[in-house]
Formats: sequence, C-alpha cells, structure tokens
Amino acid sequence: MRIALGVEYDGSGYNGWQSQPDMPSVQDALQLALSGVANTPISIAAAGRTDTGVHALEQVVHFDTAVKRPLSAWVRGTNALLPKDIAVLWAHEVTEEFHARFSAQARSYQYVLINRPSRSAVHHDKVGWFHLPLNIDAMREAAQYLLGEHDFSAFRAAECQAKTPIKTLLQLDIQQNGETILINLKANAFLHHMVRNIMGCLIYVGKGKYPPGWVGEVLRGKNRKFAAPTFMANGLYLRHITYDAKWGLPQGTMSARS
Repeated sequence: MRIALGVEYDGSGYNGWQSQPDMPSVQDALQLALSGVANTPISIAAAGRTDTGVHALEQVVHFDTAVKRPLSAWVRGTNALLPKDIAVLWAHEVTEEFHARFSAQARSYQYVLINRPSRSAVHHDKVGWFHLPLNIDAMREAAQYLLGEHDFSAFRAAECQAKTPIKTLLQLDIQQNGETILINLKANAFLHHMVRNIMGCLIYVGKGKYPPGWVGEVLRGKNRKFAAPTFMANGLYLRHITYDAKWGLPQGTMSARS
C-alpha cells in the first residue's frame, strides 16, 4: 500500500528536509513518528528537499507499508508523535505509480520579505529582512528576464546535484503591502539555492546597485560568481506541489494553493 501525505513545517529548528548524520532533519522526525504509528520502520520520499531554515506550507511525501491503518490514523496518530513544528495535513492512498517527486508537475515557493530599517522581532525566523528602501517596479522589471525556460547555472549552488541546470520558471511576481513584500515563484523544478539566489539578485536591483537588465546579463552569463550572494533562508516557504488531478490528492484543504 502506498500513502501520500501533505505536510506543513517550520524549518527553523532543522538542518533542512533531508536526513543527515547527527543533525536534526524534518525527514527524520516524520519517519520516526510514522514508524510509531505503524509499529515498524517507515521510509519516506518527498517532492523536494528544503534547506536549513526553509519552511513548508504543503510538502508532499509518500511511503509504502503493509500495515493497515485508517487514513485518519496517519494524520492524527502521526501528529500526536510529532514535535509541534511539524504537522501532517492530510493522508491519501495512491497507486504504486505515484511518486511524490517524479509525479510532480511543478513546485511553488513564496518568499516573505520585511522591508524596513529595523528587523522583525516577533517574526524573526519566519521572514526575510532588508533594511534599505527597495524599488518594487525595478524588481518586477528584472523578474521578467527570468521567466520561461533557461539555463539557470548562474543561480545554482555549487553543491547542486540536479542533472541539468535548464528549468522553466512559470511565475515570478512581486506584491507589496506596506512593509511586507511577497515574491511568488513557480517552476517545473528548482535548483539548489535557486530561489534564494534569485532573491539576492532582485534585492541588488531593488536597492539600486544594478539596473533591471543586469539580471538578464547574469542569466545569460551562466556563471554563479557574477550573481548576488545567496539571500537568507528565513522567509522562504515551499507553498504547493502541483500534480495531475488523476491522483485525487486533497491538496489545498488546509494550505494556500498556487
């Protein structure tokens, strides 16, 4: 039997999604809780890995088990064993053809940025922060250079394990509400640090260091060293994973949809 789960988490206290020796990870915490419900070891696969400090509104995972449990037990029973900063939103039985990662058609992220002279005390680990005024119109103009299918090598971390740097960025829009700026991104897939590296470049344009067209030059150059530094992880959220409707996943029932 294969079960898919929707999972929400605060990544502040974890060394990213993926299991790593001697470091806390979201994957380890979730596998431990699921194993407690099943009374046998459970191994999970996720739609995508998130970095240290990155959050998720609806990560999707799947696991195989011969143990019979009602779907409600995979939600409530697992949540009872999870730390307070991780929660299962829903559970759904799928066929063995479904794979959380390989069946995904797109991934959506949102970056929440506070733009004011002083940092946020209340939301310090949930938002990014930049102290100088930002030109939102210039950032929006710069964003247009990144839409579509491109070689995103200039926005790729050195340790990225993706087979190809060619990705299709389907959405990159920027909204402002007072001191809060929301950057929404959607792509067929993302490279390691791709969103945070895009953020760094948009910040450079917004503060006036470079004109909007510079982002296009960085993209065409395909060289990471000419791009801006990787921006902080705090405000980054994995928002939604897009799948074909045939899988019948109950997505968006407790989280925002793209």
